[in-house]
Amino acid sequence: MASEAFQKVDALKEQIQSESPANHDELEQFRIAYLGSKNQIKPLFGMIGQLPNEEKKAFGQAVNEVKQLAEAKFESIKAQLDAGAEESEGTSLDLTAPGFPYRQGSRHPVTLTLNRIIDIFRRIGFDVVEDREIEDQWHNFTALNTPEDHPARDMQDTFYLKDDMEHVLRTHTSSVQARLMEHSQPPIRIIAPGRVYRNETVSARSHCQFHQVEGLYVDKDVSMADMKQTLMYFARAMYGPDVKIRLRPSYFPFTEPSAEMDVYWGLETELDHKITKGTGWLEILGCGMVDPNVLDACGIDPEVYTGYAFGMGIERQALRQYKISDIRLLFENDMRFLEQFKGTL
Repeated sequence: MASEAFQKVDALKEQIQSESPANHDELEQFRIAYLGSKNQIKPLFGMIGQLPNEEKKAFGQAVNEVKQLAEAKFESIKAQLDAGAEESEGTSLDLTAPGFPYRQGSRHPVTLTLNRIIDIFRRIGFDVVEDREIEDQWHNFTALNTPEDHPARDMQDTFYLKDDMEHVLRTHTSSVQARLMEHSQPPIRIIAPGRVYRNETVSARSHCQFHQVEGLYVDKDVSMADMKQTLMYFARAMYGPDVKIRLRPSYFPFTEPSAEMDVYWGLETELDHKITKGTGWLEILGCGMVDPNVLDACGIDPEVYTGYAFGMGIERQALRQYKISDIRLLFENDMRFLEQFKGTL
């Protein structure tokens, strides 16, 4: 009985060694025959109980060797077939074929313009400060010398939060300056970029949301001449050495005296007439000497310090920089428009 059992083990071992599956289908048949749930090795384990005790251990080891032989052969052939399949797939690629086109994005013209403005003012010592977009009335209006009955506080011009008349979507980034002056003493030289909101009619020249850069310089003996020279430097760096500017007297609650600065756009095309309303000039910023009441409200002695402030809309600068005819294009996410700025720095 024992010799017959060992003969079956040897015969099955030779049978496994002679197998040579050539593809995955034949390998699967090999697995079923020798490693499946009803494989040919399993009956040999059942014969162990029929052998004499002194033969059981040797027979069990022989059967295990057959099983391990089948497992090793299966794994080896499987690895070879899988490697061959990968190599076959790799060689089937046409390396001369063009790649898949991936759409590349670009920086938004507002971002491009904002980065350029920040870089210009950083060159002459201005730090960048940012703060919240939801602001209380004190920092947005009162600290900036805006009277309680000023039209700018009216809901027709300002977005108030629902059921909260004490907080607004900031109408300018001057509120950043007010917060900074509360906790800092001169010298102060900053710019405050950010998004602002005004309840205005949307048109080709204006929008209910836009971006601003506000500037503030407070120190001893700061004059209107210092402000004009700074703004002239900015205009030349932004638009070229031959740019023309003009300052027109104006009024802002937080500066006195106040002015608006225009740059010359030109009157050569229909677009020029549309953007400048036939004047050739485009207003780009408001400016003026900081009102002493603003300094006093923020804890800075107006008898010792003076300063100037300015605020400009980034969208207006982008219109001028890239000859864009309609400010609404900057907010509509039209890919045909935005793709024109690929590669622009």
